[in-house]
Amino acid sequence: MAPRKSGQTKSPCAIGGLLELLTRPWTMHILWALSHDGPMRFGVLKRRVEGISSRVLTERLRTLEDARFILRHYEQTIPPAVTYGITERMKDIEKVLVQLEELSRKWQGEGTPVVKRSATADRAGASA
Repeated sequence: MAPRKSGQTKSPCAIGGLLELLTRPWTMHILWALSHDGPMRFGVLKRRVEGISSRVLTERLRTLEDARFILRHYEQTIPPAVTYGITERMKDIEKVLVQLEELSRKWQGEGTPVVKRSATADRAGASA
């Protein structure tokens, strides 16, 4: 029996594919920026998602467009103007993002760290 390619593996969990897409590095940052701040051009989005490379941003935008979470509006001007925005499909996920933001703010208000400590901090704590 031939081994399956990674793209052919089906998750037993109904949301496995969605989670795989959404949990890729930078994906949620991109979706949050477009959802929260509205449609924007590539350069503005790159500045909004601080630290992302142009190559990774381009790759993620293509993937999200293929998944129909975002739309790409191309205007034939000199230079060409390309604007990215969210689709109706993304508006369903937007509701979940708002809930996650509310939960994050609640936990921050309680003094509960939202971000996991780094491995270095974990090792330092273990040796103390």
